[in-house]
Amino acid sequence: MSNSLFFIKKCYNLAQLMRINQPIGFFLLLWPTLWGLWLSNRGIPDHVILIVFVTGVLCMRSAGCIINDYVDCDIDSRVRRTKMRPLSSGAITKKEASTVLLILLIVALALVLIFNFVTIILSLVALILSGIYPYLKRYTYFPQLMLGILFSWPILMAFTAINYPVSSTAWLLFMMNIIWTIVYDTQYAMIDREDDKYIGVKSSAVLFGNMDKFVIGIFQFIIIFILGIIGWKERFTVVFYFFSLFGVTIIFIWQQILINERKRTKYFKAFLSNNYIGALIFMGIALNLY
Repeated sequence: MSNSLFFIKKCYNLAQLMRINQPIGFFLLLWPTLWGLWLSNRGIPDHVILIVFVTGVLCMRSAGCIINDYVDCDIDSRVRRTKMRPLSSGAITKKEASTVLLILLIVALALVLIFNFVTIILSLVALILSGIYPYLKRYTYFPQLMLGILFSWPILMAFTAINYPVSSTAWLLFMMNIIWTIVYDTQYAMIDREDDKYIGVKSSAVLFGNMDKFVIGIFQFIIIFILGIIGWKERFTVVFYFFSLFGVTIIFIWQQILINERKRTKYFKAFLSNNYIGALIFMGIALNLY
């Protein structure tokens, strides 16, 4: 293989390692960040802050994927869906993955240094939690809970970065997003449930078993309820209730129909539809604060 082809192939494998070819994770982390930025600023945030947060989301999502794959390399090689990932297949070495991870973390650190001390501390806590997360599936059934905390962390950072007290609305968003993350990551874990049970990996999908659809439904109801409280508390107009409550409710009903079929492709389709939920909630918030 020529040097140019080798380089192209290596870049392609690194892109896969960072999940650039699977942007759904980026958007699921981005939407809560945007909710926090718009609500903390009561409208469109400063452009520099917005660019820094979006870039930070991209870096930390990619870094989280590398950390997860690095720790789970032995597990991924035994799961149908993940055995061909760059690290588990040997297309990327652990040294190469570590180098890319270091670069991403340096960029993320440089970005967060423009903010205040509290925001910097919160970012360091998020990094520690990111390192803990991959190990939870070995010992507990709650890796989805930790992922929920991680994916909700930017909400708190958005409020502290704009020097706005972390309000009760921020905490409501934080809790709601944790529950939402558990919902969509359980849907995702349902795809690998049989493989996970075989190799001894734990997840909320394994824990819930045949009650998964019911438990997800309960969580979805709680999300709608918290959204209603946020709308009432912030005195949002009917626009919020149309997009963020009615729209999200319709998608949740569709997800229930999908997962009821008990097919891997339907689980994945339900998972992917969560991007629309994040977008609808953002639209409801942004249009009210415009």
